[in-house]
Amino acid sequence: MSRPDSIQSRMRRLVVIFCGFMTAILAVMLSLVLVYNSQYKNLLYNVTTASEFNQDFKANIDLKMYYYVIESRYSEGLPIQEVQAAQGLAKDLLDSTSQKDSLRAVTSVLDLCENLEEKIYQIEKTRNYDDRQVQLENNVYVLTAMIQEYMYNYLYYESVQLNRLQQQISRQIAAEILLVLALAGILILLLVRYSVRLSRSVTEPVVELSRRAEDVIGGDLTVREPVRSETYELRTLGEGMEQMIAQINAQIQEITQKQASLRKTELALLQAQINPHFLYNTMDTIIWLIEADRTQAAVEMISNLSDFFRHSLSRGEDVISLGEEEKHVRSYLQIQQARYQDILDYTIQIDPALWETRLPKLTLQPLVENALYHGIKLKRGKGCIYITGRAEGTDVLLQITDDGVGMTPVRLEELRRAIENGERVGFGLVTVHERLRLLFGPPYGLALASREGVGTTVTVRVPCRGKEEREP
Repeated sequence: MSRPDSIQSRMRRLVVIFCGFMTAILAVMLSLVLVYNSQYKNLLYNVTTASEFNQDFKANIDLKMYYYVIESRYSEGLPIQEVQAAQGLAKDLLDSTSQKDSLRAVTSVLDLCENLEEKIYQIEKTRNYDDRQVQLENNVYVLTAMIQEYMYNYLYYESVQLNRLQQQISRQIAAEILLVLALAGILILLLVRYSVRLSRSVTEPVVELSRRAEDVIGGDLTVREPVRSETYELRTLGEGMEQMIAQINAQIQEITQKQASLRKTELALLQAQINPHFLYNTMDTIIWLIEADRTQAAVEMISNLSDFFRHSLSRGEDVISLGEEEKHVRSYLQIQQARYQDILDYTIQIDPALWETRLPKLTLQPLVENALYHGIKLKRGKGCIYITGRAEGTDVLLQITDDGVGMTPVRLEELRRAIENGERVGFGLVTVHERLRLLFGPPYGLALASREGVGTTVTVRVPCRGKEEREP
């Protein structure tokens, strides 16, 4: 299938057609104007030149020849110059004359002028007065009369031709105006038709795209056949919209799957926190404190247990502040310290400036529980859990360190690989890491460090976000 035209190319084609058509009309009109102008200029030149012919030509030549014949003291000699001037004028007219009658008249004037010049020289050679008088009357007077008559005839013919040409030009101009109007009307009709077609090819797909956009805004993300258009830009826009909708659908499905996985993980983690063993052991400790008449300690433990579950629920929020998370893990440690006061000690040092940092709830408690059960309890003697928090650039680093039994390099590598691959080894670690990655993406999550016989450190990296920022 051929590529559709762009709007720019179609508009350019419209302009080219219009300009080409108008250029052709102007070229034809200009050529006709040039032709008529050339003819008009020639005729006007001829008429003007012929008008320069001395209207007293016959009277001047006749008088000067009469004085010469009678040898009057007023004689100025032979009027050869006047005759030659008439000959030059006739030659100029002959070169620019094309009309048949005018050519015949000016040719006659030229021939008569040559004949007149010969007759004048003949009189000059004649010595007898009577013969000169006869030649003057029979030759000179007759030739000058004929020259003047033919010149007037030439002027008449050229004037008639000039008038005829003017009328022809007027008619031609009127015809050309009508032709231009007709062609302009045809051109306008063609342009209107082309413009309507172009407008429809643009507006109809735009209307369809607008309706499609309204459907998308209304929640209809069904992928459809792209909007058809003869215009490249609109077809590309329609195909791009459907591709975008398809990508949105794919992203929605991906996000839905991630959210489902996140909810499932959170539910499993929450259920793990409310396990019967923890609750039974805590309740047994409370009963033992009451039986031992340590009422105040029992009240504090019940209060800590209440705070623990209240922070676990967190008013239904998935992301809470670091300050709230600290209170939750402090409640947990206070409960566990009451049970394991002989082997457990802890310190929490988190910069208060970081308390508004947002992170998933139940991030620190599973890590502290791992430190207690897999580090401190397996160690002989008393152990300590250190919880610290500090800023590093635009991130916050939270570290849970214990001085328990630590891990072998092999076990440490297994846990690191399990965290990255999502293997269910060390459930609490994997779950916390997945939730952090789902919410914040790489490079956030957990990092492990451990030495056998020394202890283990779990580092939590989260972005430094205030409470005004929400989870993505």
